[in-house]
Amino acid sequence: MEHPLFQQITAKVADWQHAGFKHDEFPVLAEILAWASEPDGSGWQLRPPQLRALEVYWYLRLVEKTPRIFDLYQRYFPPDEDTGALLKALGISDEAFRAANFKLKTLWQKIQSDDAFVRQFRLEALRETLALDYPSYILALAMGAGKTALIGAIIATEFAMALEYPDGPFVQNALVFAPGTTILAALRDLADVPYQRILPARLYKAFAASVKIIFTRDGEKDIPVIRGSCFNVVVTNTEKIRIQKETIRKSDIGALFNQQSEDQARSEVANLRLQAIASLPHLGVFSDEAHHTYGQALDTELKKVRKTVDYLHQKSPNLVCVVNTTGTPYFKRQPLRDVVIWYGLSQGIGDGILKPVSGNIHAYSFDDSNTDKFVAQVINEFFKSYSDVKLPDGSQAKLALYFPQTDDLNEMRPVIEATLASLGESPSLTLRNTSESSKEELDAFERLNDPGASHRVILLVNKGTEGWNCPSLFGCALARRLKTSNNFVLQAASRCLRQVPGNPHKASIYLSKDNQNTLDRELAETYGTSIAELNQAKSKSRSAIIRLRKIKLPPVVVKQIVRSVVRKPASDSALVLAKPITSTAPRLERQTFDIAQQEATRSLLKQVSETVAIESEPDTLDAYTAAVELASVYRLDIWQVHGELARLYAGDGVPVHHLTDLAGQIEKQICRYEVREETVEVALALVKPDGFERVLDADGTEFYTAEISYPIDRESLLLKFDECDVTRLFQAS
Repeated sequence: MEHPLFQQITAKVADWQHAGFKHDEFPVLAEILAWASEPDGSGWQLRPPQLRALEVYWYLRLVEKTPRIFDLYQRYFPPDEDTGALLKALGISDEAFRAANFKLKTLWQKIQSDDAFVRQFRLEALRETLALDYPSYILALAMGAGKTALIGAIIATEFAMALEYPDGPFVQNALVFAPGTTILAALRDLADVPYQRILPARLYKAFAASVKIIFTRDGEKDIPVIRGSCFNVVVTNTEKIRIQKETIRKSDIGALFNQQSEDQARSEVANLRLQAIASLPHLGVFSDEAHHTYGQALDTELKKVRKTVDYLHQKSPNLVCVVNTTGTPYFKRQPLRDVVIWYGLSQGIGDGILKPVSGNIHAYSFDDSNTDKFVAQVINEFFKSYSDVKLPDGSQAKLALYFPQTDDLNEMRPVIEATLASLGESPSLTLRNTSESSKEELDAFERLNDPGASHRVILLVNKGTEGWNCPSLFGCALARRLKTSNNFVLQAASRCLRQVPGNPHKASIYLSKDNQNTLDRELAETYGTSIAELNQAKSKSRSAIIRLRKIKLPPVVVKQIVRSVVRKPASDSALVLAKPITSTAPRLERQTFDIAQQEATRSLLKQVSETVAIESEPDTLDAYTAAVELASVYRLDIWQVHGELARLYAGDGVPVHHLTDLAGQIEKQICRYEVREETVEVALALVKPDGFERVLDADGTEFYTAEISYPIDRESLLLKFDECDVTRLFQAS
């Protein structure tokens, strides 16, 4: 993808990384990024594209000081030095510049206000970039790269920095939104992100104790958040918080506005949810699947989303920035100029994040008259290739069949079930998901990721595209040619690409010739790639799951001496004290000196009289006070100690200098501990389970797992349990 801005940013971030992410004002950031890249132990951690995007984000936030996108372009491509470089970076043609009389000021004005000019030179996406009055960035990561987890990582690091630097310019509240309930359900994964693998322990504890994740619910007028509070993560969709004049009742505004301004009032007054969010200070807005802001909905959905964010920018105590994530950073083949990092579909396949489809995109020539033959052929080919294919967790490979209308599905369902029966498979393997599906069917659809799910052929109408995360999906088929697509072909065809560690199998896409052309066009418009490039893209790395199982091996045993302090049996003898006879009270001594003539000694002071002891009465305590002090130290019955002191001193005071001796006597009598030694045998742990996840088999067998990533050309070095006699190797060593 040709995009000079993010290429410039990538180079600068690489230099910053080489310098250890140094930042004089906020040095803790370097500690966070170092930990996120290599957290202690094995287990989940940010993938390379997620980590790269996090680094780019913080570079823009702290090094570049959160600039607006247009300001960033002018900073990296100064117009007074090279106007051509700036125009090329923004995607403005020479013809457009000529139409503006070669004047930049005129050019900017035309882009912002001249609709005909914008349409003629295809600058719709750039217009939105130039119009933004606040920092807004697009992080473009291919499907499956983990955009939701990236949003969680950005929020967690922002909150951690805000807790570390309370007066710093950091996000203290987050609004995460997307258009559509399907995507909103996927965003619930935010709560499951292992944030302790993103933040160092001391920062994670403060973050975990402070963060509050709130999901908006249907039927609630307000958001359960304290106005003006901090460290809230509000997850919603745009429909639930955008300004909606139709929801403002006349009775709500009658006392505030006259009749002439009623319509204006309806347009400007936000609903309670939006007002609650606007009250939150230091707000960051995060938009998942941000291509809805542009894409085919540039003229409609954009106005709703942008109006909501504009309102927050005007009303929020401090809107820090807007972060958009998407896998499709194009609008009608126009690269979106807000993109600051780009990780494409082919890169995802090469890095093993997506399933490869090289050689597995199949196009068929058929029409509505023989769709049944196409559907039967797809079922046959899928079960021939994937009948026994399972994910490492045991989930069986699944096929998704997409239909334009419910009538099409109903017409083809008998064909599907008959084909399954001819293959010896049960027709009950099919599952329908349409707007007419029953609750049981919808519940079964939600459980498809369960290894025990029995359905393998999923029949879909207007379902199962964007936001559907089903790693066990290995095949997608579009059963009929679509008259209009609106990216549906792309969304449907790419559902089967999500990869999981340990899976070596490719995915398959089944299309008509017409749909193949549509897919190729949509790939070019949204990913900047083509079917030919996808067919050539091969995995360069692969992920696998390490499983540690307990097997019968001769233990490695060492002997060691263990010392322990144990309490002796309690003694029934009474406390008996004796009056100290050697203790003497501290006394004052006096010596007299004179200055003598220095001879052989260095000292000039010479004692001229004998040492005189000055006697004085010793300090005493009454028996009760002394008993309280001794009893409190040794946790004894005060009257037992008092009785002994009264017996010894017969009404006289207890000398203070006797207390040390008396305490020693008490210690000897009540000390009932001894040191014991024993020799024990200890079996050494061959593998420490730190960093592994504990898992139980269906039969209750315990084992531990961890994810690793390795170059695909080194796969031969992996050793599997059934490839060697572990016991024999252990004994031989």
